[in-house]
Amino acid sequence: MSNTKSKIAALAARWVVEEGLEYGSAKRRAVKQLALNGRAGLPSNDEVEEEVKAYLAMFCADTQPHELLALRRLAWTWMTRLAAFRPYLTGAVWRGTATKNSDVYIQLFCDDSKSAEIALIDDHVRYEVRSVTGFTGETVDALSVHAFCRELNEEIGVHLMIYDFDDLRGALKPDGQGMLMRGNIQALQNLMESEAL
Repeated sequence: MSNTKSKIAALAARWVVEEGLEYGSAKRRAVKQLALNGRAGLPSNDEVEEEVKAYLAMFCADTQPHELLALRRLAWTWMTRLAAFRPYLTGAVWRGTATKNSDVYIQLFCDDSKSAEIALIDDHVRYEVRSVTGFTGETVDALSVHAFCRELNEEIGVHLMIYDFDDLRGALKPDGQGMLMRGNIQALQNLMESEAL
């Protein structure tokens, strides 16, 4: 990684951890703060993630494991609640780099795209609908909820991205490092149990 990319990745990692920014936003903000040309070569998300891990190890080793576990438990609660829609956890909470500033991202693979929204309405859950770019590159609906996390004593953003059931096949491929990008309820349960040992 070039010196410029390294600087961008390190600065972006700080904002990912401290402010809960997404990687893309953090990289753009780093380029702006470093007064670099907008065409500066950006580090990959994998490179930023390595810097996030280093930052967590250096500055958050005493608090981050507890915060991560609390967020995973919150995610598990929501995934269990929405089990009928084949939920998969993704993002920093799944990959282990989340802090109390991170949101929870759950992908739902539905037979009917409106069924999850109807379930939230039936349960009297307040949510906002947003459009986001999904893992397939196409725009998908995200149902965003503010959920209170007792363990952290904070409101946490829980984002439910709605996909067609057929999208699930392509979702289970590992990334370039062989890691799964998402996990279902059982995979999350196994992860929490293995880390408790």
